[in-house]
Order: sequence, then C-alpha cells, then structure tokens
Amino acid sequence: MRPAQWERAAALPAVSATSARMGTMALRGTPRSRLQDLVIITGFSGAGKSTVMNVFEDAGYFCVDNLPPAMIRSLVELFVHKGSKVERAAVVSDVRGGVYFEALRAVVDDLESLGVAHRVLFLEASTETLVTRYKETRRRHPMAGDGSVAAGVVAEQALLEPLRARADVVIDTTALSAAALRTRITDELLPHQPSGRLAVTFMSFGYKHGPPRDEDLAIDVRFLPNPHYVPELRPLTGEDPAVIAYIGGDGRLAEFFEHLHGLLDFLLPEYVKEGKAHLVVAIGCTGGRHRSVAVAEHLAERYAASDDLTVAVAHRDLDKRPRDG
Repeated sequence: MRPAQWERAAALPAVSATSARMGTMALRGTPRSRLQDLVIITGFSGAGKSTVMNVFEDAGYFCVDNLPPAMIRSLVELFVHKGSKVERAAVVSDVRGGVYFEALRAVVDDLESLGVAHRVLFLEASTETLVTRYKETRRRHPMAGDGSVAAGVVAEQALLEPLRARADVVIDTTALSAAALRTRITDELLPHQPSGRLAVTFMSFGYKHGPPRDEDLAIDVRFLPNPHYVPELRPLTGEDPAVIAYIGGDGRLAEFFEHLHGLLDFLLPEYVKEGKAHLVVAIGCTGGRHRSVAVAEHLAERYAASDDLTVAVAHRDLDKRPRDG
C-alpha cells in the first residue's frame, strides 16, 4: 500500500484475525456494502500494470499493489464490512505473489458467486516488447531465475494464458506509450468519468511481424510503391519527406487518401454518436517502417484538430531494422 493511501485506509473497519481466517465464508453474512467497483489488474510483467494502477489511483480508487491472490479475500472482506467507505478499489496481483493462477482463479470464482461487482483487467505485450522493456530498465524478470529474460517472459506467458482467457478486458500495450495507455484506461475503464471524446489511435505495423492484436479497423497499404527497394530510402522511415514523396510519386497515394478520408469522415462521427470510447485504426505494410508509417502520420495530422476526437499515433514496428533483399 502506498504512503498516500494511509489516510484512506483509516476509513476501513478493523477485522479480527478470526474473521480474516474465515475468508470467503465471512463475506456471505455481510450487509450490503458501498463497494461499487473492484478492478483486479493482472497480466505479464512489464506490460504496464504500474502505469494502469496510477490511473485508477488518480481517479480516486483505493489501490493496493503486489497483493498475493490469497490476501484479496481478506481485503474484500474489509471493503464490504459494515462501516467501510470504500466505493472503488483496484488491486494489482501478479506472479510476484508466488503461487498464482489457481489462487487467483479461486478468488475470482468467489467474487462472482458472492455478487461482488468486479472486473479482471489483463495486460499483455509481445515477447519482443517485454524483453526490450526489461533490458532497457535492467530489471530482473520475476520468472527468469538464473536464465534469460526471454525465458522468463515465455514461462510467464504459458502460466498466465488460462487467466487471460477469463479476463473481462484484455489490452495489448505493445504499441502504446505510457500516455496512450493512460488515455485508453481512462476512456474505456472509468465510465464514471466520461471524456465525451473518441480516442483514436492510428497505428502502423508490418505484416511480416504479425498482425495487430487489438485493432478495430485494419487497412492494408502494401499496394503502394515500396521504398524498401530503393537503397537510399531503405534506412529511412515513413516520417522522412523523401520517403513520403516516393510513396506518392505515381499518384495512387493521393487517390487512396480521397477514398480513405471519405470512409473515416463517415465512420468516426458514427462511433462518437454510438458512445465508443476508443478506436484503433491499424495501417499495415510489409515491414511497418515506410508506407504504413507515412499513412498513419498523415491521418493523425488530419484528424488531430477535430473537437470530437483525441488523436494519438503509434508505430509498432518502426524500430525494427530493415533487412537487405
């Protein structure tokens, strides 16, 4: 528990050791509580759980980090106990808590049977992204043991796959910056604080690195001229003017934008009226460094000024080095 939360923790009633040992059975006789929302945040190490917890804490949730699954029962007992003033809470539980999936699955089963309002949020990212994040921070992966970070990531993915299937919300953070992740959590998981705007992410990617996992719309731009086959353009990206000029050199890019603008000009206001909180428009080319990047940047610039949209751009595969051939 964080120091800033001690004052809020005082709002919780004391529970005897005997009552705590009773676990779930103690919850069955509790009066109607003020708890409206309990979010269990879990997922892969390095996928952004701390960032997400900060969002909930900023929104006024009572937050607890690194809570072993077995202790969630006792914490919920505090929340639903007569006299508790906690209305919203978020708990991070992951493999740092030791024995994991079976214990957490049992807790989720108990919450469902007791009718406690809760959501399980699972955060994931690609293996390559998780390994890169750990190498950049020089932190030790909790499941690496004496082995490599990559081995720890793969072992954790296998361990948590059954839990991922039971999650209420799964978010892939591979192409999301910390700011973009915060925006998505706010827009999608904090309905009591609606933004009134549609958060649109234009994400570039390369098909040879695999399809995106969480796109709402996918647009294939591999029909456009490919700068990869021009030696002086290959090391550049779709953010460079020379690359953009080459892609648009035969006129097809301008013609494509005429059709695409019309489609998005129709769709985006419809999504806003529907009340959709977040939309991912994925643009794919072969490697994810040239054509898709140029198109994503263009779309982000075009729609950034809209009063109904919050626009972000993400380039999933921009940093992957091009290979000759």
